[in-house]
Amino acid sequence: MERANQFVGSSLAFLDSVERASRAAPLNRPVLVIGERGTGKELIAERLHHLSSRWSGPLITMNCAALPENLIEAELFGHEAGSFTGAAKTRHGRFEEADGGTLFLDELATLSSPAQDRLLRAVEYGEVTRIGASKPIEVDVRIVAATNEHLPSLVEQGRFRADLLDRLSFEVVTLPPLRSRAGDIPLLAEHFGRRMAVELDWPNWPGFSPKALADLESYPWPGNVRELRNVVERAVYRAEDPERAIESIQFDPFKSPWAPGKGEVVAVDPIDRPSAGIAEVISDAVTPATVRPTQSTDDFRGAVAAYERALLEDALATNRFNQRATAAALGLSYDQLRHALKRHKLLDAGAS
Repeated sequence: MERANQFVGSSLAFLDSVERASRAAPLNRPVLVIGERGTGKELIAERLHHLSSRWSGPLITMNCAALPENLIEAELFGHEAGSFTGAAKTRHGRFEEADGGTLFLDELATLSSPAQDRLLRAVEYGEVTRIGASKPIEVDVRIVAATNEHLPSLVEQGRFRADLLDRLSFEVVTLPPLRSRAGDIPLLAEHFGRRMAVELDWPNWPGFSPKALADLESYPWPGNVRELRNVVERAVYRAEDPERAIESIQFDPFKSPWAPGKGEVVAVDPIDRPSAGIAEVISDAVTPATVRPTQSTDDFRGAVAAYERALLEDALATNRFNQRATAAALGLSYDQLRHALKRHKLLDAGAS
């Protein structure tokens, strides 16, 4: 079965990182992989393992940030039965599980100081001691560690051991962020788009429109390749016509007129304020309308009513006469909008 995650790219920055990892792979030395979230650090760890002489051995992964501080040492080095509350039986740690293979430590910078001390001894002497045991166990493990932190700065701050950093940094592979990988965004978008089209059983892959590609290339991608994959796959599955090029790209899946959070408009129901028109209630909730009130009038109420009606007609047309979407766009409840439309005899607007 084809692996779900693959290296895709042709930029020099990306290829240089992959080449550096490939050259370090055959050596029985620790490697640090540095990069922002979503840049593919785990893929590099897998490459280091599979291109090494340890390829037939286990590749054990541990996310150092996923466990409480008091459990990390037990998870890494194992424990004897009865060594602490809840330790009902002896358990092998990740080092023992990775014996003869590779141990990938993700989020290395989150390790506590005691765990760093024990990790240093394991790296230096090739032996670990289970919690509650007195006799060390020899292990043959290659360490690959990853982080998105600048470890030398953490050393200066006293948050990371300098001698441990020295031992782990035989080679450092720094992965470039997607925004620095010139030309790779269209390649990745095509790759993820085609794969999603196959999953959806589309007969053909229509590709992306020029505007969609331009939008993808101009976006900064704080989540890097992982974020790009989500955006592309979402755009493909939401497309209504599999024969037409993908045109609509939504970068923020949480964006919605009904989303809770900051910027909510609390509207006062015009029914509770008979003298107030909807224009007064929504004046701060709408963008400048194409229709402006007249500069002078001798009929104030009539002018306000005309402006209110113009706002409603413009909002209805913009939202394709979908009343719920129109209400959300104007910062009104659905009932408030219905009352306003009824007052202006617009309830059937847009009906054919």
